[in-house]
Amino acid sequence: MIWRRGAGKHGDGGSAGGGLLAGLRRPPGGRDARIMLFAQLLDRTGTGVWGASCVLFFTFVAGLDGRQLGLLLGAAGVAGIAGSPLAGHLAARFPARTLLIGCHLLRLAATGALLVFTRFDVLLLVVAVTSLGDRAAKMLEMLFATRAAGEQRGTYQALSRSVANAGYALGAGLAAIGLAVGTREAYQALILGNALSFVLAAALVWRTAEQPHEHGSGEREAVAQAAQAAQAAQPAEAGGAGEPGRPAVANPWRDRGYLRFVLLDVPLCLDDSILGVGLPLWLIEHTDAPHAVVPAFLIINTVLVVVLQLTVSARVGRPRQAAGAARLYGLTLLGCCVLLALTPERGAWAASITLLAAAVLVTAAELLRSVSSWELAVSLAPREARASYLGVAGMSQSIQKSAGPMLLTGAVMVAGPAGWLVLGAAVAGVSVAQRHFALRRLDALRCAEAAGTAPAASRAATGSGTAPVS
Repeated sequence: MIWRRGAGKHGDGGSAGGGLLAGLRRPPGGRDARIMLFAQLLDRTGTGVWGASCVLFFTFVAGLDGRQLGLLLGAAGVAGIAGSPLAGHLAARFPARTLLIGCHLLRLAATGALLVFTRFDVLLLVVAVTSLGDRAAKMLEMLFATRAAGEQRGTYQALSRSVANAGYALGAGLAAIGLAVGTREAYQALILGNALSFVLAAALVWRTAEQPHEHGSGEREAVAQAAQAAQAAQPAEAGGAGEPGRPAVANPWRDRGYLRFVLLDVPLCLDDSILGVGLPLWLIEHTDAPHAVVPAFLIINTVLVVVLQLTVSARVGRPRQAAGAARLYGLTLLGCCVLLALTPERGAWAASITLLAAAVLVTAAELLRSVSSWELAVSLAPREARASYLGVAGMSQSIQKSAGPMLLTGAVMVAGPAGWLVLGAAVAGVSVAQRHFALRRLDALRCAEAAGTAPAASRAATGSGTAPVS
């Protein structure tokens, strides 16, 4: 991968070079983007409040046992998987701005139900609806960025992640106040704070304008030409082919090359589970490190993401660089897993230092993943069907959130140090495969364009998107 300062048209705006505050004042997308970022800050602050208090609420207020809590969180994970593709499907037919407001209001209603109901069957439905709305909202925010920020979407994504992490940290700090009080009324106040964040976020989104779709009036012809280019480049993998001589409609569920990207992207999101589940449990169950080190993992993660996300985004500015970053992600996560495998069981200081170093590496992997996954999801999708394609791409993180913790607790930690080594090697191998197939898909599009067969297809080599090829 080529690392160049200021590389990439979408990463060298004033945001990357002028720092976080300058980027927030003049984000790609102008006024609407600035409003959307503020809406995301409020949304993630409320999410941070609830995320830091939900387990204790379900345990001490709702009175759930460990089995019921596990079922509750599992239901949330499964429901979240459906959120992204559902939002993408609807966004191809309805205004994304209206759908995002609807997601906030749906989450508001579900959160409000927590003030009234504590029965397990009702809570099961509530958390499933909330998770569905969460994932759908994130996908619609991603779609907003692709339309509002254009080729500067990488810079916008970096600003978005910095804002989100600041919101999570602020929310967790506010939750600490309520948790210190510990009464039922305090928990209800925290729930009301989360609900208020949805109201304010919906109101801010209402102030933005609906972003124009990326295609013009010739959409049908563009879709047909993109599909023909796909068939010419990789007919065995286009997945959307119909009768001979008839162009296929770009469909992510029939595009095997894109589905392969999404499938490979699932293990390339494991940094999330390693940070939130793997590091704390490994510390508690396999080392003498003090439990007070656990909050330091999140502090390191939050600070590094806020400080470095713009810099990393500026250096991964094109689809081919994003493919290289995916491989680097695997190597970085492998380093993290090696450190965990080598963490001494005896000696508090040595274990603490090793685990903190692992936290730095897993955060570095997260920084790379946030840029590579985002850029490839957009660049490997046809411009004419980005909403539905991005909806499918969003499933990778949802699947990981559901399956990742079970993988770590049920297999990796049971196997001990060898489990971490196998996991790291497997992720590194997947990252190499992801880079290979992404570059092959991008090269196929470049060849199709050079042959003049894809005048309406997206331009992968410059970061503008691709037609549905392998």
